[in-house]
Amino acid sequence: MGTVDKKNNRQSDSLLKGALILSVGGMVVKVIGFLNWIILSRVLGGEGIGLYQMAFPIYLLALSLSSAGIPVAISIITAEKVAHGDYQGANRVFTLSLKILALSGFVLSCGVYFGAGWLIENQIIRDPRAYSAIVALAPAIFFVTMLSSFRGYLQGWQMMTPTAVSQIVEQLFRVGAMLIFASLLLPQGLEYAAGGASMGAGAGAVAGLLVLIFYYFRLQRNLVNSSIGEQNVNSEGSAGIVRRMVKLAFPVSMASLMLPVVSNLDLFIVPVRLEAAGYSVEEATELFGYLTGMAVPLLNLATIITAALATSLVPGLAEVKSIGNKLQIKQRTAAAVRLALLVTVPASMGLAVLATPLASAVYHAPEAGPIVQIVAAGVCLLGIHQVSTGILQGLGHTTLPVVNMGAAALVKVGLNWTLTARPELGILGSAWATNADIGVAAVLNMVFVYRYTGFRLNFTGAVKIIFAAIVMSSVLFEANSIILRTVDALTAIFADMIIAMGVYGVVLLFLGELTEQDLQRIPVAGRYLVRFAYASRLYKR
Repeated sequence: MGTVDKKNNRQSDSLLKGALILSVGGMVVKVIGFLNWIILSRVLGGEGIGLYQMAFPIYLLALSLSSAGIPVAISIITAEKVAHGDYQGANRVFTLSLKILALSGFVLSCGVYFGAGWLIENQIIRDPRAYSAIVALAPAIFFVTMLSSFRGYLQGWQMMTPTAVSQIVEQLFRVGAMLIFASLLLPQGLEYAAGGASMGAGAGAVAGLLVLIFYYFRLQRNLVNSSIGEQNVNSEGSAGIVRRMVKLAFPVSMASLMLPVVSNLDLFIVPVRLEAAGYSVEEATELFGYLTGMAVPLLNLATIITAALATSLVPGLAEVKSIGNKLQIKQRTAAAVRLALLVTVPASMGLAVLATPLASAVYHAPEAGPIVQIVAAGVCLLGIHQVSTGILQGLGHTTLPVVNMGAAALVKVGLNWTLTARPELGILGSAWATNADIGVAAVLNMVFVYRYTGFRLNFTGAVKIIFAAIVMSSVLFEANSIILRTVDALTAIFADMIIAMGVYGVVLLFLGELTEQDLQRIPVAGRYLVRFAYASRLYKR
C-alpha cells in the first residue's frame, strides 16, 4: 500500500510540477503583457484600446475556427499513445494534425484580411476606424495556428517547459512590436496606431513558433538516440487517428469558439445597448474599452495558475484514464479543485478591495474601478470553470464544456441586452452579465465532474479558505489607505500584494489548511516556510 501511495504522490507532484512550470511562464507572460498594457493604454487611451478590442474578437473567432480544437485532441491522443509505448503513433498524430492546421490557418488568415472591409461596410464592426487593426491581425492567425499544433504535441508528452518558454518569447516579441509600431503610427491617427499595436501578434507568433520547432527536433533526436521509438507496438492507422481527432476536436472546437463568439456578441450588443442607455458612440467605445481592455485582463491575470493547471490536467488525466486508474483520477481532481480555491478565492476578494486603486495606478483610469470591482467576483468562478473544463476534456467528455458554455452564453446575452441599456447600470450591467456567464458554466461543469469522478468538495477546507481570505481582505483594506500616504500608487499595490499573501498564508497555517507537503512544493521558499511553521509551533514534530 505504501508503494501505491508513493506512486500516487509522484504522479500528483508531476501534475503540479507541470502546472507550476506553465504558471511561472504564464506569470512572466502576464507581467510583460500587463506592463505593456499599462504603457499601451496610456499611449492609445480608452478610445484607442476600444478600437483594438473591437478587432480582437474577430481575431479570436478566426483563430478558434482555424485550429478547430485540434491542439487539445493532439494532447489527449498523444498522451494515450505515449502511455502505451506507441511513439510512432504519437508522431503520426502530430504530422497529420500539422497538415490540417497549416491549411485551415492559411484559409482563415486570408479570410480575415480580405473580409475586413465587409465587416465595416455591413456595420458588424460599428466603428470604421477598427479596419486597420483587423487587417494587421490577419497574418498572425496562420502562425498561431501552426504554433498550437507543436504545443499540443509536446504537451501530450507532458513536456510543459517548451510551452512556457515559447509563451515568454512570443510575448516579448509581441510586446516589443506592439509598442514600436503603435508609437510610430500614432502621428498618422489613432486608428493607425491601433493597427500598429495589432501587428505585434504576428511578430510574437513567429518567434514562439521557432522556439517550439527547436524543442520538437530536440525531442525527435533524443528518441532516435535512445532507440525509444523502435518499440514494437501495433500502431493505429492514419484513418483511425483522423476519426478520433475529429471526434475529440469537434466539441473542443465548439468550446473554444464560445469565447470569441461571446466576445463578438459583446461587441455587437454592448455598444448598441450603451447607446440605447444614452451614451454617444465615442462614450460607448470608451466604456467598452474599460470593460474588455482593462477589467477583463485583470480577471485573466488573477487566474494564471488555474489556467496552467487546466492545461496540465488534460494530458495527465488522459494518461491515467487510459490505464484505468480511477483512484488517481479522483485524487487529481480533488487536488486541482483545492488548488483552484486556494488561489482564486483570495484573488477575487483582493481584487474587489483594490479595484479602484488598481485601475488608477495601472491604467490611470479610476473610472474603470467600479467595473473591476464587479468583475472581481468572477475570478473564483473562472478558476473553477478552467479546472473543471480541463478535467472533463482529460476524461474524454469534450462535448460537455461546450454545451455548458452555450447555456451560459444565452444567460449572458439576455442580461447584456436588458441590464446594459438601463441608464443607472450601463457598463456595470455588462460586468454583471460577464460574471453570470462564467458562473453558470462553472456550476454546470462541476455537476458533471461529480458525476464522472465521484469528487466531493471538502466543505471544511473551503470554509477555512474563505475565512482566511476574509481576514486578508480586511487587513488589505486598512493597509492600502495607510501605505498610500507614504508611497506612490503603483508601489503601494506591490506592497499590498506582499502583505496580503503573508496574512493569507499565516491564517491558513494557523487553521491547519496548509500542510507540510503543500509548503514543500513551493519553489525556493518552501523549506523556509516549513521551518517557520515549526518554529511558530503551527506544526508539531
